Amino acid sequence: MRVLEQTPEPPTPRTLLITLTGRDRPGVTSLVFDTLARFGVEVVDIEQIVLRRRLILGLLVSSPRTWTALRTALEDVARELDMTLEIEQGSGDNQPRPQGRSHVTVLGTPLRAPAVAAIAGRIADTGANIDRIERMARYPITAIDLHVSGVDPVELRDLLAREAATQGVDIAVQPASLLRRGMRLIVMDVDSTLVQGEVIEMLAARAGCEDEVARVTEQAMRGELDFAESLRSRVALLEGLEASALDDVYADLQLTPGARTTVRVLKRLGYRFAIVSGGFSQLTDRLAADLGIDFAMANELEIVDGRLTGRVVGPIVDRAGKATALRRFAAEVGVPVSSTVAIGDGANDLDMLNAAGLGIAFNAKPVVQEAAHTAVNVPYMDAVLYLLGITREEVVAADAEEGITTPEPLL
Repeated sequence: MRVLEQTPEPPTPRTLLITLTGRDRPGVTSLVFDTLARFGVEVVDIEQIVLRRRLILGLLVSSPRTWTALRTALEDVARELDMTLEIEQGSGDNQPRPQGRSHVTVLGTPLRAPAVAAIAGRIADTGANIDRIERMARYPITAIDLHVSGVDPVELRDLLAREAATQGVDIAVQPASLLRRGMRLIVMDVDSTLVQGEVIEMLAARAGCEDEVARVTEQAMRGELDFAESLRSRVALLEGLEASALDDVYADLQLTPGARTTVRVLKRLGYRFAIVSGGFSQLTDRLAADLGIDFAMANELEIVDGRLTGRVVGPIVDRAGKATALRRFAAEVGVPVSSTVAIGDGANDLDMLNAAGLGIAFNAKPVVQEAAHTAVNVPYMDAVLYLLGITREEVVAADAEEGITTPEPLL
């Protein structure tokens, strides 16, 4: 019988954790690594952050044979830089992060310390760990991104949704996966999402039936009425209105703050955009052309002899129709539905929000906020960028390259 020799496990390497903290300045990292290079160590891990010009540089390196000489050399570097040095001996690489990894994005206007304390406390209650915290934006809202490990993202989302309501902040929980980077199609509702207000109410104001239309609209948005039925009844009230009123309404449309920035930035990154509306194609088609949006779907008002007939032409774009449109646009772009983001505010957006890889309830009715993947209640559309891992600083820098001035706070 032949006995196979077992290969012994390699010994766990000795490592050093080196931490330098102090005032940031050019050349700090270069000087530290020039010093390490003299001792032939291998770099195992590295992290560096700067907060208000204060630098924290963490290095995990293999332990050199000349440990005392390395420590002396690093102490000399720390004195030269007027920084604090800590060195801790250990064995091996960093421990792998636990299963169940999430990005937790917190938005506040302002973001107060008690809210952050409560959020961190709820995460700790689950036994999970916050591995890293990054600032995504400081103006006009404060946005931070927490990298969390050790808890199922769905469990964490349910827990933090309740805390968000208590603290008056927005919290989005997404699994930490390649899908977050692979989002490539944004599908948005129009009324009270991409634009402020409801177009049909603006038309109704010109037809003298604003109050009656607004009442039916509110019932439909709360999910109390069938959308198709409510749309037909509201459009019927517009019978006889001159078609030129559509031009007047389009001229009065106000984009949601940050809408142009959102479309501009994401299209620059290769995203495609679609708008799907229970409103009217006579306006959404023009809006899509103005913003450079790739796809648009909406209802078509019938116009005869320059006046609205009070009827809609063709099938109505309702709750199910919006989800169908999202799937069709995804197929045309060539991306899976899991790589789509849907944004809406009303009950007729729910199927679309649930079908998308990420459904965002934007300043939505309570029933929509409860059902969507996440909710954003700040009045700025570009807050969506932070959920996709894009920082405000990156937006400002990219705009500057194109000569676009982005307002910044005075601090």
